[in-house]
Amino acid sequence: MALKSLWSRFTGREEGKPAPDGQAPEPPPAEALPPEPPAPEPASPPPAPIAAEPPPAPLEPELPPPPAVEEKSGWFSRLKSGLSRSAARLTENVGSLFAKRRLDEEALEELEETLIAADLGVAAARRIVGDFRRTRFGKEVTSEEVKQALAESIAAILAPVAQPLVIDRALKPHVVLVVGVNGTGKTTTIAKLGQQYRDQGLTCTFVAGDTFRAAAVEQLQVWADRTGAGLAAPAKPGADAAGLAFDALTAARTAGTDVLLVDTAGRLHNKSALMEELRKIVRIIKRVDETAPHSVLLVLDATTGQNAIQQAKVFSEMVNVTGLAVTKLDGSAKGGVVVALAQEFAIPVHVVGVGEKAADLRPFEARDFARSLMGVE
Repeated sequence: MALKSLWSRFTGREEGKPAPDGQAPEPPPAEALPPEPPAPEPASPPPAPIAAEPPPAPLEPELPPPPAVEEKSGWFSRLKSGLSRSAARLTENVGSLFAKRRLDEEALEELEETLIAADLGVAAARRIVGDFRRTRFGKEVTSEEVKQALAESIAAILAPVAQPLVIDRALKPHVVLVVGVNGTGKTTTIAKLGQQYRDQGLTCTFVAGDTFRAAAVEQLQVWADRTGAGLAAPAKPGADAAGLAFDALTAARTAGTDVLLVDTAGRLHNKSALMEELRKIVRIIKRVDETAPHSVLLVLDATTGQNAIQQAKVFSEMVNVTGLAVTKLDGSAKGGVVVALAQEFAIPVHVVGVGEKAADLRPFEARDFARSLMGVE
């Protein structure tokens, strides 16, 4: 309505009526015209695709050193630490003897005395000095050269006796009779060996044959529980150890057990009674298996020094000792005695111990031991 009124006011005629002749019709006011549609804006080009950043290259994982190398290094360090006292005595004396001097007879005599004082024994000391006399006599040597040469000579003595304790899996069981005086670590050694055999997948039974020492039975009971090993224990303190070993071996054969570790008493102050008891155990178990015991392991405490020589003599007389376990190489040991044992008895040294854990009992290695004893890398 409003638009029609405006049209009539400005043109003088109504909308829809023709204009007078000769007069062009006037266009309607701008307001009356429909608005022109806006021109379409030019379409903007599609955005260029953004190149994806390449993923970062994966970092190479930091590889740990090979376990065998790390383990080997750790074991050598513990062995060296355990023999530090023996090494200190030896190297100090050697250092004072050979400060860039000629290796003459006087120096060789002093070297022999030093080796004997370090528990290497007379026979081993003479053998080592004899090597020096043949190869280095009259030459100028330094203390470091002497230490290296001593390590080589000691390793040569030890190499023939560095033999592992091999379990014959066909025997079922392989019987290991463990002997030694009280306090050397027999019971703990049995427990550690049992743990290692169990880790290798072998079935194992402990025989608490030290029936007079209640703590021995309790110790083996604890370790049997930890390792899953069997335990043959006496019904009461002071029971017959030979009878216990007989029953345990009979049961182990029936069960197909792989290893039977037999603990024994070690009352060396009563030598005749101990000798008879050990012989009786051997005699009785042979009734079950005439080839048993298959191994007789003598456990020696390295802190006792030359006493270990006497113990080796006594037990070799009692039973056929087939191998040695040297324990307590953990700080106060007199490690030179191992060289004396090797030279005098030539009994295989199966294992050495440097601590309380099962992993601290390891196969004996001549070169590592010799170098640790002389304090060289």
